[in-house]
Amino acid sequence: MRQFLRSLLATLDRDRSSIRRINDMRLEFARLGDDQLRTRAAQANNLLEFMAITATVASRVLGQNLYDVQLRGALALTRGSIAEMQTGEGKTLAAVPAISWFAREGLGVHVMTVNDYLARRDATWMGDIYRFLGFSVAYVQQGMSPAERKAAYRSDITYATANEIGFDFIRDRLALSLDDQVHRPFRAAVIDEADSILIDEARVPLVIAGGATSDGGLAYAANQVARELRQGEHFSIDTGAHNVALTDAGIHAVEAALRCGNLFEDRNLRVHTAVQDALHAHALVNRDIDYLVKNGAIEMVDEFKGRIAQDRRWPAGLHTAIEAKEGVASKAQGMILGQITLQHLASMYPKICGMTGTAATQSLELLKVYGLKVERIPTNRPVIRVDYPDTVVPAKAEKEQAVLEEVRRAHATGQPVLVGTASVAESERLSARLPDIPHEVLNARNDEHEAAIIACAGKRGALTISTNMAGRGTDIRLGAGVAELGGLYVIGTNKHESRRIDNQLRGRAGRQGDPGCSRFFVSLEDDLMVKYGDVIPRYRHDPATLQLLVEGQHLNTRTFLHAYEVPIEGQRNKIQAYRQEVLESERPERERRITLRAIDDLWAEYLAQVAEYRSGVQWISWSGRDPHRAYLLKVHEWFTGLEAELGEEIARRLDVPGDEFANRGAVWTYLTTDQPFPNLGLRLSRAIRDLVAVYGFGG
Repeated sequence: MRQFLRSLLATLDRDRSSIRRINDMRLEFARLGDDQLRTRAAQANNLLEFMAITATVASRVLGQNLYDVQLRGALALTRGSIAEMQTGEGKTLAAVPAISWFAREGLGVHVMTVNDYLARRDATWMGDIYRFLGFSVAYVQQGMSPAERKAAYRSDITYATANEIGFDFIRDRLALSLDDQVHRPFRAAVIDEADSILIDEARVPLVIAGGATSDGGLAYAANQVARELRQGEHFSIDTGAHNVALTDAGIHAVEAALRCGNLFEDRNLRVHTAVQDALHAHALVNRDIDYLVKNGAIEMVDEFKGRIAQDRRWPAGLHTAIEAKEGVASKAQGMILGQITLQHLASMYPKICGMTGTAATQSLELLKVYGLKVERIPTNRPVIRVDYPDTVVPAKAEKEQAVLEEVRRAHATGQPVLVGTASVAESERLSARLPDIPHEVLNARNDEHEAAIIACAGKRGALTISTNMAGRGTDIRLGAGVAELGGLYVIGTNKHESRRIDNQLRGRAGRQGDPGCSRFFVSLEDDLMVKYGDVIPRYRHDPATLQLLVEGQHLNTRTFLHAYEVPIEGQRNKIQAYRQEVLESERPERERRITLRAIDDLWAEYLAQVAEYRSGVQWISWSGRDPHRAYLLKVHEWFTGLEAELGEEIARRLDVPGDEFANRGAVWTYLTTDQPFPNLGLRLSRAIRDLVAVYGFGG
């Protein structure tokens, strides 16, 4: 601890000295003409001099001065850290000096954003600064052609979502000619909302699929069976692990209904998996909370952002099971041709850094997984927001009534109120109970109205009821006379499993020194308290401590899942190195294309084989064996077989006249969700042990 404090103080002292030098040079550079400033920028090899030039250019072309705290944030980025800067502190501008510094080598800097709008906005907004300094800048958007993407990635600075960068990376690994590849080698990434991308979305695989595979018929049969099963008699629910398990009576009921014989025989693996998916869909995945049904399709709701998660599916057969549950047409998942997680994508950049408003609570994970330190940047003006203690009541109905009374009390004074809810269903239920107060509802059903609703949320008398959509990336400005009323009042109706989500909601109030306040209402019947309070009764009445323990569990789960992905990533790198060698070779065109298709087809079959085995890996633990060790042995055996088979398959295809094996049909992209394995007891005990050791809980 002493060493850490000494290091922290040394960094703060160094930054103060550096910022003084930067500001002194800014006075000098302000007297230079544009051409002189461009010349100095081209010649600058010193970081502080270059940052002073960049700050001068920002003032000149945008009319915006970088504050000292923004310069401190930029310095943190150049050190390869995560800069934690609060809402309204100007993260977009603060990143520009660091981005420009990285771009000097001309090898390309990727600025990762959370959506296409921000990529386009920030590249356009900051573009004049970059161009003044001699850098090219572009952005990538969904729907762009390969030629447009390639041109954008050839720019010195490219703004794009992490998903678009990842999908383009996978497409490059499926390209049949060098001209079809759009990326250059990765060099540096600056990640906006870094905790969202590196933690919340880190284990979300980006998938490119082709062909048409579907177990829709089996899923609908399993759905009919699952509808008749009763909790307690036929299955049990482990809410903490988010899993369901058949009882002996349930197993017999399934075997009788499907006439499949012994459910645990190898031949019934697909049947057993389909039944488990159907049970999961009915017992643990809830309409208007986890998903919406829109236009005859299942639309996932992002639990962290409260928005529709575009192009995302649940893993394996679970999405098909939910489609069967709701009676909507099943969409073929297709055979996976390639996939990558954002965690693996980020690890491929030699230089990586980022910014966010909430990272300190995950500093241990960011350091452990990515080697990234979190540096907390002070606000330009003191935060005067008042965060009231949680109001904890026994029942949900009592909590909801208390929320409504507090909303009415605050609204009567004219103070604007933002109510943050946990789901679409809850936001609409609260709205229905406030018919006498004009208000707006913001959730995944009406996200097209988000900008207009947020623009009015800080005005006198405004009442906005929202899901997590209003919790990240929204800047609510106070209307005339609102500061005198106490500023924006944020009311949270639930504690989330992650403290960061709560802190993001709180951060909507009190921006840039504005007044504001926040309060959370919690009941002992809330999901957090029920799921984990029963497992850890000692902390049942202490939501803050429960959140710490749950975060530890989630870290262990992500680490656990990563351990299953590591061998596949190593194999993927090996197969892709061989594929790239073939792509760059001087082989005849037909031979090269057929060889590439053979590699892709066998790899896709291998991924499908691994996914099916992994979906039933819990069977192995029931036999007393270590499932992870068995998994490692199995994937090694299969990959060795793939390598042996590849040469024979290429030779066989080359012997077939024509181009039957040289072309590929249509492909499409989607995201899925990495599904945890059931073993809450072990993971949770480790989480408790680790957190008690670090934070000293007890008494």
